Amino acid sequence: MPAIAADPLGMFTRRSGSYDRFIHLVRYPQALRAYFRRSPLLRSGLRILDAGCGTGALTLAVRDAIVSRGLTPVTMQAFDLTPAMLERLRAKLAAAGVTGVELAQADVLRLDGLPAGWNDYDLVVTASMLEYVPRDRFADALAELRKLVRPGGRFVLFITKRNWLMRPLIGTWWDSNLYTAAELTEAFGRAGFQDVSFGAFPFRYKYLAPWGHIVEAAR
Repeated sequence: MPAIAADPLGMFTRRSGSYDRFIHLVRYPQALRAYFRRSPLLRSGLRILDAGCGTGALTLAVRDAIVSRGLTPVTMQAFDLTPAMLERLRAKLAAAGVTGVELAQADVLRLDGLPAGWNDYDLVVTASMLEYVPRDRFADALAELRKLVRPGGRFVLFITKRNWLMRPLIGTWWDSNLYTAAELTEAFGRAGFQDVSFGAFPFRYKYLAPWGHIVEAAR
């Protein structure tokens, strides 16, 4: 079983550029965008949080899906532990002329550090971040994120699978924890989520199926 990175902040500070290049190589941002372009979870006027936004793959995917579907743009908020990742996202937003996305530095295990008013979300999304929470705190992190979802709101998680292929590629190379569907179902139950279900990327991105789980749940 892979051990969690001893210093995820330091690792992603050093490797933020490598991470960005890696996810673009496998067309992960495009897959996230395609998923949300067809998702019934998006509608006009939502309050949305990207928890652990990294360099912005999920933040930009959700925003693009909203715009491409002709929905009313929303003010999105996103946080990450690593300033270097946030700076890359700020540069992307500025280069694209994107406004209305608020960013903050925060730790998912210390969400009291979020800015005032960052709560009561209709939709909380997170991708490739909770792998870096210690395994014995994983359900705790889910429970803390659940508190940010308003009653009736939804939560979507993208996370790496535990299998023979991902063990060296993500578990070792990126010092990441990996999870089975059964482990995720149990953790979501412990965190208090309801209606837990597993999704899939659209057909064009089915090659990512061995990589990860997509979990949708209700508060």
